[in-house]
Amino acid sequence: MRKLLVDLVYDLVYNKYKMTIMVNIHDAKTQFSKLLARVSSGEEIIIARAGRPIARLVPIVERPKKRVAGTAKGKIFVAEDFDSPLPETVLDTFEQ
Repeated sequence: MRKLLVDLVYDLVYNKYKMTIMVNIHDAKTQFSKLLARVSSGEEIIIARAGRPIARLVPIVERPKKRVAGTAKGKIFVAEDFDSPLPETVLDTFEQ
C-alpha cells in the first residue's frame, strides 16, 4: 500500500500535464519525428491499427536517485549539550 501511495504522489507531481492522443500506424510512420517531439514534451501517444491500440509512446522520466544512508558521515556535528534545556528567554517566546 505504501509503495502504491508513493507512486501515486510521484505520478501526480511529475505527470500532471500528461495528454494522450491516438494515431494510426501510417500517420505514426510519416509523422514520427513530430510525435517524438510531442512525447518529449510530456504527451503520451497511442499507436493504433484499424482503431485498436497496439503500442504506446511515452516519455522516459528519470526518477530521483535513491538516497544512500551514511553519505553525510563526518559532515555533521552534534554538540554535547544538544539536549540541554533552553534558556528562559527562548522558552518565553514559545509560550506567547
